[in-house]
Amino acid sequence: MIITTIDFIPGYEITEILGIVKGSSARARHLGKDILASLRNIVGGEVVEYTKLIGEAREQAIDRMIKEAKRLNADAIIGVRFGTTQIMQGIAEILAYGTAVKIKKKEV
Repeated sequence: MIITTIDFIPGYEITEILGIVKGSSARARHLGKDILASLRNIVGGEVVEYTKLIGEAREQAIDRMIKEAKRLNADAIIGVRFGTTQIMQGIAEILAYGTAVKIKKKEV
């Protein structure tokens, strides 16, 4: 599965647009990690606990988007974007979305 943030794939022709595909993941903060993050906030630096949490959510959202594209028999997903929102205090959602397409190699 080819995944790109641009609206075309060099060397390929889009033969069919299958529709929008998406995947999301909502993650809650963990009390123990909140304590570590609060301490790190005092001394400064990257809050590794939250970076890891958001990274895992982003990967899960991408995996779910790909799964939806595979159900449509897509060859690629173009125009991929990410969004995030706070659902409630301490819970964030990551959304990955794009357009599922069928492609074929361009003839030279």
